[in-house]
Amino acid sequence: MKRRSVQEVEDFYINLGYRGAELRKVVEKDKEWQRLIKAKRKKMIKKMKLTPREKKKYVIATDRDVEILSKVKELERNKKVTRQDRFLLKVIKTQLEPDWRGYLIKTVNKLLKKYKI
Repeated sequence: MKRRSVQEVEDFYINLGYRGAELRKVVEKDKEWQRLIKAKRKKMIKKMKLTPREKKKYVIATDRDVEILSKVKELERNKKVTRQDRFLLKVIKTQLEPDWRGYLIKTVNKLLKKYKI
């Protein structure tokens, strides 16, 4: 049976008993899911008018990803955003990267060094 949406693919595996990380692993191996995600991502990227760098850097797979990135970009254009809030926006954007943990580890290491822990 051909499934028509990303949600239908995920629901299929949920009904089989997959949850959490196991669910993610199994859907990522599903060729239909990959095809649907690729098409959806292409549509969302076109809608957002991402730069080539952003297309490569961020995983834009859901409507929420688009919402997050568009709101962050809107805030970044605002001159009144404080330095501290700009840092927070940077952290938020890293959550859209495939290896988001790398940035967090680097930042935590800087804090450990700063406070000599």
